[in-house]
Amino acid sequence: MLRPAGDRAFLCIADPDRVADLAAELRERSLPGVVDLLPAAETVLVTLDSPESAYRLRPEIERLVATVNQAVPGNVSRGTLPRGEPVLIPVHYDGPDLPAVADGLGLRPDEVVAAHTGTVWRCSFVGFAPGFGYLEPPDERLTVARRAAPRTRIPAGSVALAGGYSAVYPRESPGGWQLIGRTDLVMWDTERDPPAVIRAGGLVRFVDAAAGR
Repeated sequence: MLRPAGDRAFLCIADPDRVADLAAELRERSLPGVVDLLPAAETVLVTLDSPESAYRLRPEIERLVATVNQAVPGNVSRGTLPRGEPVLIPVHYDGPDLPAVADGLGLRPDEVVAAHTGTVWRCSFVGFAPGFGYLEPPDERLTVARRAAPRTRIPAGSVALAGGYSAVYPRESPGGWQLIGRTDLVMWDTERDPPAVIRAGGLVRFVDAAAGR
């Protein structure tokens, strides 16, 4: 489904499990006239350079959205094979919520670490704070709920799980995710190009800093 957003943008409504695939397809097409793509939880905002480009490209974008939404499960889905090489993020798995997360999943803490590092995560969209990527896995084995009481201060670099996603807090902020570790990698730096380590549609693999893998 496609909805106009002004005279030079479209809001593409996708199956929630296929938003990242839609954003990736749009990027790979590099359609002349498209100047920006902004994925969210269930949509991708496509911004064009002019009303003329919007009129010209609407049929093609509509076909692409329909193709991605109607793809056979397993061809385009959360289980799709990752595109490109993942960003490697070293993690010290000493988060205060790791024991409770493991207990809730019926696993040992080292098994949670193994599952977290053994997954190639894909950034479905970026939100909450600059550089805060919502990373989705190909399965639901590390799905945990948010904390009942959010923390008022979470240090930058904290690695967390909540609601089927993983994320790294790019700066100190409040938050209700389950903290399982931390990274020394600077996730957001305005002096860097691009400033964010994690970008929408990108791939991420976490590495156990203690084990070197």
